[in-house]
Amino acid sequence: MVMTAITQPRGGIGLGRYADVLRTPGALGFAIPGVIGRMPMGMLSIAQVMLVVSVTGRYGTAGAVSATSAVAYAIATPRIARLADRFGQAGVLRPLAAVFAVATAAFAVCAVGRAPTWALIVTGGLSRASMPSLGPMVRARWSQLLAGTSGLDSAFSLEGVADELIFVAGPALAVTLVTEVQPVSGVLAAVVLSVAGVAGLTRQRRSQPDVLPTSRGRSVLRSGGLRALIGMHVCLGALFAAVDLATVAFAAEHGAGAMAGPLLALYGLGSAIAGLWYGARRWRAPHSSRLRAGLAATALGVGPLAFMPGLAAMAVAIFVAGLGISATLISSYTIAERVVDAGQRTEGMSWLTTAAATGTAVGASMAGRLVDAHGAGAGYLFGLACGLARPPGRRARRRRRIPVRPGLRAGWPGHPDLHDPSLGRRPRRVRPVSRSG
Repeated sequence: MVMTAITQPRGGIGLGRYADVLRTPGALGFAIPGVIGRMPMGMLSIAQVMLVVSVTGRYGTAGAVSATSAVAYAIATPRIARLADRFGQAGVLRPLAAVFAVATAAFAVCAVGRAPTWALIVTGGLSRASMPSLGPMVRARWSQLLAGTSGLDSAFSLEGVADELIFVAGPALAVTLVTEVQPVSGVLAAVVLSVAGVAGLTRQRRSQPDVLPTSRGRSVLRSGGLRALIGMHVCLGALFAAVDLATVAFAAEHGAGAMAGPLLALYGLGSAIAGLWYGARRWRAPHSSRLRAGLAATALGVGPLAFMPGLAAMAVAIFVAGLGISATLISSYTIAERVVDAGQRTEGMSWLTTAAATGTAVGASMAGRLVDAHGAGAGYLFGLACGLARPPGRRARRRRRIPVRPGLRAGWPGHPDLHDPSLGRRPRRVRPVSRSG
């Protein structure tokens, strides 16, 4: 289905939709700390690796710390998000930030003091596992604040652009601190930014999602739609890892290793610009159709990269390849918060973050071997295969029709209706089905 935008949305036209969203009472109060507190997402991993390498000179040890940290983060994140749904964000994030600060300080002391490898692995893993993941927390606040309105698309677009900037600026900041100040300064700066973000976010109690009875005792993984999205995000994570590694190899093959960073920045820039355009419009097509179109563009955009003859052609092609990313991520997060109970939004969306991180770890290993053996082109083709491996298709759409909680009417927050009531259309009836299928 072709994604058709309505160019004159109710409540704002074009970029004015972002101004409308940000003028929502309480929005800036949590959106700004949310960006600050997410900076460690783009900093901590590379800061840990560079610190370990600088004091030990061993990349194998740094790799072991990085791998352990990635696994620990993947295991901990959805469980922490579930606690936030059950007990409130402030009650979980504040002690978590304290644990993160202590664990990261312990890792820094062990690294500087040249502690045994096992100590670096343990403290590094604890540091990464306890790092507050604010992305799902902030999106859950937007979901509650703008439930049932088309402004949620614009809000999620802003969050997607923020993520792109974080993953461009974060590593650059970490590298600068490690190389120009002190090797330990990268991880310490991550702690400062995380604690500051958590403190600012948790002060905003009015926008904190309500703790609902439906968040207790039922696993979000019973949702077939969410499971389909998780599988898709694993594949996306592997695709992104493949593009990163293949682009580094491509630049080296063309005698311009320093161009890898700018090329990857163009990939993120394409996504960010498309995200702003996406959120500035009101869409007639449902999110399921937009998700399929975005995923197809993201996957198919990677294939031509394997055949680029030089840096100039690659710069254009990799920018175009990034244009589908925002539509994919925005639609997937929007569907995720709708296919679970309202009291489990944070956990549901955190599973997508965890899935992408898992796919990145697995994809990096597999793509790295292919690039070593066959060059950059093989890495890009591997990314294409990952993107095409598991389209959401009908399954995510079918499972979207989950049972409606008693007393919940179409158009109310938490109702599993894909149609936005603000479009002025009559909501589609939802036929209850069994959750066992």
